[in-house]
Amino acid sequence: MRTALTDLVGVRHPIVQTGMGWVAGPRLVTATARAGALGILASATMTPEQLRSAVREVRSRTDAPFGVNLRADAGDARERVRIIVEEGVRVASFALAPSRELIAELKDAGVLVVPSVGARRHAEKVAAWGADAVIVQGGEGGGHTGDVATTVLLPQVVDAVDIPVVAAGGFHDGRGLVAALAYGAAG
Repeated sequence: MRTALTDLVGVRHPIVQTGMGWVAGPRLVTATARAGALGILASATMTPEQLRSAVREVRSRTDAPFGVNLRADAGDARERVRIIVEEGVRVASFALAPSRELIAELKDAGVLVVPSVGARRHAEKVAAWGADAVIVQGGEGGGHTGDVATTVLLPQVVDAVDIPVVAAGGFHDGRGLVAALAYGAAG
């Protein structure tokens, strides 16, 4: 299935396996990437050295695109960005919105920037700063973005930004994907 997300990232399916701490390691990300979806490593639970090793492990197992999730507010965020750039990671996703400077640094290096947001205004902000896509995560998804239901938040964001929007939170099967696409999401 072809969507704006699949075209942007270079995957076959409009599905993102998010960077869940302690779960999204090299094995899961590799399996996801091999299956044609976008796998994302969770870096918040890794040291920078472990992150570099995990990226290299995924790269040794597949040529498919994958990403790394990081917290923009982490003290070592710039070091993690440097690793992402040096290792040629395709996508950087953020649990909390990155600064304008982090977005610019990643984009200048050819890395796609895909922050997670829990409010329309946050999506508008990161889109204006150059994000390539945005993950709209409702309260059903857990994580760090808020408690507004995805089905309320998603259409607001789709209408507000001109970049691909990915739905997250409460979607776990084909029906959920169809619903997200019907709302206007790209995945």
